[in-house]
Amino acid sequence: MAKYQIIAATGCPTGVAHTFMAQEALEKAAKERGIRIKVETHGQGGIENELSPQEIAEADGVIIAADKDVDIDRFDGKRVLNVSVGRGMKEADLLLDQILNDPNIPIHHATEASRTQSGAHTSDSPSFLRNIYVSLMNGVSHMLPLVVAGGVLIAISFFWGINSADPKSPEFNSFAALLMKIGGFAMNLMVPVLCAYIAEAIAKRSGLIVGFATGMIAYTNGTGFLGGIVGGFLAGYVIKGLQRVFANLPKSLNGLKQIFLFPVFGVFISGAIMWYLSHPMQSINEGMMVFLKSMENSNPILLGIIVGIMCAADMGGPINKAAYLTGTALLAQGNYYFMAGVSAACIAPPLATGFAVLFNKKAYSADERSAGYVNFLLGSTHITEGAIPFAAKNPLLNLPSFMLGSAIAATLSYIFHISVPAPHGGFIVLPLVNKPFLWVLSILVGAVVAGALLAAIAGRQQKRQANVSGDDLDKKDQLDNKVSHDMPSGLTSGMEDILTLEQIQVDVDLKTKEDVLSYLATFGGKLGLVNDPIAVAQKYKEREAQGSTGMEKGLAIPHAQDKSIKRSAMLIIKLTHPVDWPSFDGNLVDTIISFLIPAEGGDHLRYLSQTSKLLMHEDFVHQLKEAKDPKRIYDLFTQGNKER
Repeated sequence: MAKYQIIAATGCPTGVAHTFMAQEALEKAAKERGIRIKVETHGQGGIENELSPQEIAEADGVIIAADKDVDIDRFDGKRVLNVSVGRGMKEADLLLDQILNDPNIPIHHATEASRTQSGAHTSDSPSFLRNIYVSLMNGVSHMLPLVVAGGVLIAISFFWGINSADPKSPEFNSFAALLMKIGGFAMNLMVPVLCAYIAEAIAKRSGLIVGFATGMIAYTNGTGFLGGIVGGFLAGYVIKGLQRVFANLPKSLNGLKQIFLFPVFGVFISGAIMWYLSHPMQSINEGMMVFLKSMENSNPILLGIIVGIMCAADMGGPINKAAYLTGTALLAQGNYYFMAGVSAACIAPPLATGFAVLFNKKAYSADERSAGYVNFLLGSTHITEGAIPFAAKNPLLNLPSFMLGSAIAATLSYIFHISVPAPHGGFIVLPLVNKPFLWVLSILVGAVVAGALLAAIAGRQQKRQANVSGDDLDKKDQLDNKVSHDMPSGLTSGMEDILTLEQIQVDVDLKTKEDVLSYLATFGGKLGLVNDPIAVAQKYKEREAQGSTGMEKGLAIPHAQDKSIKRSAMLIIKLTHPVDWPSFDGNLVDTIISFLIPAEGGDHLRYLSQTSKLLMHEDFVHQLKEAKDPKRIYDLFTQGNKER
């Protein structure tokens, strides 16, 4: 079998949706480019599609799109691009382009004392902060299944009564008491497991051992999940320090370090520090719980707004996880009120997308309608991530709509004093909810409001695009037919609004039409006109697929419209050699006049019309073809009529 050109690994904290959405995006982008890729996934079910040593050895590059530890040491000596799982979902094309063409992608070097990359290449954040986030999410991903299992078992025990596990109560039931004990043991492991796997992400197996011990101290001393987080980083970096201290010992003592020196010194140092930190950490934890408890009755509206905005802000990302972790921590302490709002706020966004496609089917594509209908099922089971593609389509308007819907759902849950004793499951756990009808109603009200807003936004956007963009070439031809060959006065007025001297280049050496389209997108990016050159290059190619933009006399007017284009602009390049490009009088083009059009449209048709009129005049075309420097070309477009 032929080797995989690129290999990748994806993973998210929960391992439910982001992991596989990033895998699909990378595989789709690679297929479109004719690239062989294999993507290893790190989901809740463990590692799937695992990369073999031979596949790693033969690969040209590695993409890690993960917010959890995926054992980067395997890729020693390979070019590794390490980014968040969100970028894997949203920027698959760009990541493939980087790993294939960017010479600055660093080679990963694994050492005994360090798993980090020299000069880690990521644009998301400074490498230290990203390592902090990935380590935290590694702890969360291992903790969540325990919390879900323990929380659901405890919640089921309440079927026999709220005091069914108390031997002194008339409601006592031995099976309910057993469920309560088993669920309680699972919930009590939350802090030690969180602590241990944060440390494991930082310092591997030695960190895991010390993390468990430190986590038990944090749990026993009542520091809550905040203590687990602090203890995890403490244990991990204590081991990192010890690795440096003992780095010069002979290799023959490596076994001694792993089974004696690191565990003994690590547990003592990390444990002692955590012991003395426990009292202030406990005070902070108790203070936070008291504050949240006080908001239940004093200001449920404010609490609902805060929780709703946090849960919908990044749908499974760090802000969402902060609210969810707080809810699970409160569950462990017997507070089921807070989780009702968190769950409602997480369920509302995917349901909102389903309502949106029902309210305005014409505004969505067939794929989007299918995704919206599927989101009814995903949302009902507390999986928020299905709403992400809808949010990404128009984030400035759609995200606030989701936030509003989630805030309404959470606020109503708090106003109705609803209790949800299970940390996950969505409508599956309705039998455990104290007021199931009101909880579902709260969620549906928020989802319907958000869905109506999404539908209105999509309809407005569709109408604007239909009115503004349409088939630009056909509109240009219609405008051209109305123009006489006599150049009217003031024709070039306003061209300086979209054209500057820096947007003109001459003597550009390119070989094919595809090279020209990619170059235009990159050129726009260098000028700060384009945020995502890969996406814009694709828009150019899609437009050419509809019909050639080649004109007469070796001219072409390609144009692209995309959300990553900041403003309307014109780019002009003259080639050293003509390229094959079907046009009205031949297949060779050497002068390209391109338009960049933002997603909202604009007055680009006016400029396109003016340019078309100019090109109807042989005098103008002759001067343009003869021009050898950008200044002359700029003057032709901005002052050409004055000269004639």
